[in-house]
Amino acid sequence: MAPSAPRGAGRVPRALYTALLTLLAPAYRARLWWRGRAEPLYRVAVGERFGRYTGAPPVPGALWVHAVSLGETRAAAALIEALRAQRPSLRILLTHGTATGRDAGRALLAPGDAQAWLPYDTPAAVGRFLAHWRPAVGVLMETEVWPGLILGAAEAGVPMLLANARLSERSLRRGRRFDGLLRPAVAALDRVLAQTGADAERLRDAGAVRVEVMGNLKFDMTPDADLLIRGAGWAAAGERPLLLAASTREGEEAGLLAAWPAAVQAGSRTPRLLLVPRHPQRFDEVAELVVRSSLSLSRRSAWPDGMPDEHALGAEVWLGDTLGELPAYYAAARVALLGGSFAPLGGQNLIEAAACGCPLVMGPHTFNFADAAERALAAGAAERADDLPAALVRAVALAADAAFRDRMARAAQTFSAAHRGAAQRMAAAILETLDAAGVAQPASARATSVTSAGPR
Repeated sequence: MAPSAPRGAGRVPRALYTALLTLLAPAYRARLWWRGRAEPLYRVAVGERFGRYTGAPPVPGALWVHAVSLGETRAAAALIEALRAQRPSLRILLTHGTATGRDAGRALLAPGDAQAWLPYDTPAAVGRFLAHWRPAVGVLMETEVWPGLILGAAEAGVPMLLANARLSERSLRRGRRFDGLLRPAVAALDRVLAQTGADAERLRDAGAVRVEVMGNLKFDMTPDADLLIRGAGWAAAGERPLLLAASTREGEEAGLLAAWPAAVQAGSRTPRLLLVPRHPQRFDEVAELVVRSSLSLSRRSAWPDGMPDEHALGAEVWLGDTLGELPAYYAAARVALLGGSFAPLGGQNLIEAAACGCPLVMGPHTFNFADAAERALAAGAAERADDLPAALVRAVALAADAAFRDRMARAAQTFSAAHRGAAQRMAAAILETLDAAGVAQPASARATSVTSAGPR
């Protein structure tokens, strides 16, 4: 049985939260439709967002894994691979909140698995979701603490785990403002599988009862070999070294483009900027920023046969406006700047860069991945700069220093390999919880694929 908060705990905050979400439901629908202009998948199966499905209910007893977006889905891939290795007959229900997550999640499905949107966090939508899918156990990835979902699952007798869990000091402080709502939900989690000891302490402080330190799943992510070869081909196609700005966020690109002319020197070996925004809906916006900066631009999506053409080889900036190719971008680059770390946003995942052997220069804000950032610095796989102009100057110098950069690349790969194993540990804990739930996983259930046909 999952832990539960004291009877009545959080009842008033939860009621107010539910009332607010109910009032905001029309705006939520409108936002999905608006985002669907650039990403059409947001307009697919909108009824699932409110727990409405077509077709016969699936066979109960699947393991439900929620990976909200692309980063969590990539981490979930390592976990799902480990789960299948330990339990080949396992059926999985995979849910998402974003179009990029759902698109990437399709590749993780096996016969008998299912995929759906996460329900809106109201008792009615959550209740319909649980009644339709009837999962045996739920696994939420990283930071996905939804009060209505967790408490609704606890009331329905569905054990819930938070896997690859992390909680920054900043998020803990912010969460205290909603302690009456969040603490009962965190306390209702059956198990919390934390990335680090510091995360574990903060999660206990937030109300978690059973917390175990398991490591970070992202160390178990293996870059696709074909993508690494593709990136190496891009690097070899042109004479100019590539300097990557990876997973940049709003506000960072403008500062980077403004600082670029002063940081680079004219000549045939002047670095080429490879700019990869974090969010696909911003690709066009960032392209316009480049053009307004009077820098010549080539978009990766326009390359014939996936290779840079004559126009691309003459461009000062390449825009990485494709999904799923980040390992190729890392493989192509001499050095990378870590997006999200030059504004108080907490930084992006730096482990994937290390696995690809790409040296990193980070900004001052890496609180989302504080432990990994400090370990990467200690291992010599990354450096830190005070601000974006300083980071850019240092990255240009590293791109020109082949010997030092190669040492950093080797250190990055060694650092990545040294911290593997979280996937196996988390898979074992999840299967232990699944077995304790007492729901059989029939091998015959994998004979057919189960997918929602869309909204009613």
